[in-house]
Amino acid sequence: MAAEVRQSIQRLTLRELEARGLAIGRELRAPALVTLMGELGAGKTTLVQAICRGLGVTEPVTSPTFALIHEYVAPRVRVVHCDLYRLETERDVASLGLDDVLADPHAIVLVEWPERAGQLLPDPTLRVMLAHVPDNDVARDCSEVWSA
Repeated sequence: MAAEVRQSIQRLTLRELEARGLAIGRELRAPALVTLMGELGAGKTTLVQAICRGLGVTEPVTSPTFALIHEYVAPRVRVVHCDLYRLETERDVASLGLDDVLADPHAIVLVEWPERAGQLLPDPTLRVMLAHVPDNDVARDCSEVWSA
């Protein structure tokens, strides 16, 4: 397991979540793996969209729930966005060929529902956990763990 270098937990409005995503995107350097966990509607795709904008992606960023993987071009990196929600087994995940993507030194890989991959993913550069706040539709609890 990679050494933790930074951890934070904060309650963010959806607007603040987007601002946080922009900041994350500006901070990330390839190669990097970012995993995003949280229940449906917690804001994973919203955060991914903002991270992509922070990386310099100019095209629309959409959820790859049915396509499973979308790839975007940023000025200095290849951005690969994976949504594993519809997959049920590690074998399903292995069939996506993520090994090649993760081996690319110029790639930033953003994975929603990483728990579906079991042990197939390496330790992430950044692990994000999002949770709904009871009785508050415009805020999310956001936990980040950055590793070396």
